[in-house]
Amino acid sequence: MKNLTSKLVNKLKKKKLKISFAESCTGGMLSSTITSISSSSKIFTMGLVTYSNQSKNSVLKVPKQIIRKYGAVSEQCCLSMVKNLSKISKTNISVSVTGIAGPNGGNKKKPVGLVYIGIKKGNTVKINKFLFKNKERLNIQKAAVKKSLNLILDVVK
Repeated sequence: MKNLTSKLVNKLKKKKLKISFAESCTGGMLSSTITSISSSSKIFTMGLVTYSNQSKNSVLKVPKQIIRKYGAVSEQCCLSMVKNLSKISKTNISVSVTGIAGPNGGNKKKPVGLVYIGIKKGNTVKINKFLFKNKERLNIQKAAVKKSLNLILDVVK
């Protein structure tokens, strides 16, 4: 994953783009992965770990009714997270991640391994839905981080 992360940091530097993250199920792992690369301070502005519903509401201004109606693990919540992060951070690219890392917390409608990754670049926002099959918590978190890095690379081209 280090090569992938280095490639992304270098690409963002070359294009003079700034990035920010709002993480839930990855618990800061995405931010940590980026900051493990020397000179990432040139491209990385902020990483917020909004793990609880209350922090999603108070820090990211995700409306309580979105969380109540759709849940914290939903396309609607992910969209609100990424849009509001963009307003807070003023970065070129904003990324939000919310999901169920397990081993508990899943159900038939929202199984363990369900992860939404939102990316906003300029006025373009895309919410991606994934179901990671390996049911181990750390593996789901790592898979979500790797997928996020790849999605960001695709957007930066």
